[in-house]
Amino acid sequence: MVQLIPHSAARRLGTVVVSVAALASLSSAAYADAGPFAGHRSGHVTGLGAGHLAGTGGVWSPVPPAPGDETPAGDHLTITVRDAGPGADGSYELYCRPGGGSHPDPDGACAVVDGNARWGQETFAPVPEGSICTLQYGGPATAHVTGVWDGRAVNATYDRSNGCEISRWDRMVPLLPDLRAPGAGA
Repeated sequence: MVQLIPHSAARRLGTVVVSVAALASLSSAAYADAGPFAGHRSGHVTGLGAGHLAGTGGVWSPVPPAPGDETPAGDHLTITVRDAGPGADGSYELYCRPGGGSHPDPDGACAVVDGNARWGQETFAPVPEGSICTLQYGGPATAHVTGVWDGRAVNATYDRSNGCEISRWDRMVPLLPDLRAPGAGA
């Protein structure tokens, strides 16, 4: 039995089929170009698909956006350090994937944040409430980290007020300045 479909309904059905096929090819092209785990641990598309969708209203375009038409790709953090001493205090910009910005060691800083990322855990989480920490004072230094990492907003503060906070700070060196005593190891 042959069923006749009105012309407008057939056109809509054809549009849906073509749209689904285009989305499927975009997704596979992005992963073929960037690999399923390239860029971010959560699998965000950072290769072909992300660049070609930027500024096009979500429609794939075979021509990439013109330089300057998009914000830098990858993660961006602003690190503000106070009371850490000369050469350490200041505000720094950090871009990852690709690395850059005004941070003194962008590649090392990006690597340490990547190295501290764990599935299901917040990379910049504070010391858990009720933690038992040693009563030691690591100095008056404070740091405030804001921005976007792995597609998530970051707003974290660091200090060196006890053993837990000192360890948390030290895990983020060189994102944060190394304030350990000379000879204490890296």
